[in-house]
Amino acid sequence: MSSHIPGILLSRLFHEHYIAPRLSSTMPALSYASALVGPGSEVLGFDTSMSCDHDWGPRVLIFIRESDITQKEAILAALQHEVPISFYNYPVDIYQTIVTTVPRYFGRRLGVNPTKLFEGLNLVNWLTIPSQTLAELSGGAIFRDDIGELTTVHQQLIYYPKDVWLFLMASVWNRIGQEEHLMPRAGFVGDELGSALIASRLIRDVMSVCFLIERRYTPYPKWFGTAFRQLTCSSELLPHLQKAQNTNEWREREQSLAKAYQIVALMHNELQMTEPLDSEVKFFYDRPFSVIGGGRFAEALVSKIEDPTLRKLAAFGFGGIDQISDNTDFRAISERFQTSGEINPLRVFFDRLGNERDQ
Repeated sequence: MSSHIPGILLSRLFHEHYIAPRLSSTMPALSYASALVGPGSEVLGFDTSMSCDHDWGPRVLIFIRESDITQKEAILAALQHEVPISFYNYPVDIYQTIVTTVPRYFGRRLGVNPTKLFEGLNLVNWLTIPSQTLAELSGGAIFRDDIGELTTVHQQLIYYPKDVWLFLMASVWNRIGQEEHLMPRAGFVGDELGSALIASRLIRDVMSVCFLIERRYTPYPKWFGTAFRQLTCSSELLPHLQKAQNTNEWREREQSLAKAYQIVALMHNELQMTEPLDSEVKFFYDRPFSVIGGGRFAEALVSKIEDPTLRKLAAFGFGGIDQISDNTDFRAISERFQTSGEINPLRVFFDRLGNERDQ
């Protein structure tokens, strides 16, 4: 292999030159959709030659109608018969080819009842799904769709509904407001390590706001910085964020973050989702610590949320699953409970909080 072929391109070629011809010759009447979506660095377009060492290669997901599910084994048998050893010099593992239905696959990944998938996600459902999962399911590429279901769901997941978007932006601004004064306070008493740790949390939140403002799903940590560099605002923000991250002195951290806050505040105003807010940093009460006042932005955004349940939940300030926890197992809870058929405790949690606000 003289050069790396991006996984999406490789899988598209595999569909065009192997999957489609094989199914056309053996099952010409079959209507199906095929795509590369779901887990995998190649789905987000971040794969490199290093990605090829495991769980990578020419692969396609095939979606059929529920009424055709009895043909699943015949489809797999047709694809597994006399499989080539390699494709474009990459080894072929045909057992990576999945045959399923759109409701079953997307319902499991989203943690919703497959029979209700096409009714659309309710707004609280969106809060329980990690943005990495949404990036995986709305990314990748569709190679063929005879049945229309795949395109429908793929388009539904392009980005958050407006009220969810406002809710999540508010929750991240709220996080910034809660900690922006703590970073310089720790440094002021000589705790440079503690100050640096808080600065890292603030940098992550600033970057998260930027993803939301530019309407891009935030990927998980491995690709967080890589994806951030693709945002329009990154060229202006990166020097300040990198300085805040790398400096050993809290005053420099504070100055760099202050510049970043002001840039993001202007970006917020450019959205015109709220009335224009003052984008200049101010001292925190009588203390000589520069803050933007993240709570102001959170309050302004919450005031524009129309859905009554989300407005009630916004009063708690903690946001969706990405803001509540970065624990990998916890973030996968919706998918796990949909697979087991048990009640999703995260949904119960949000529902009860929403009901409590009525009491």
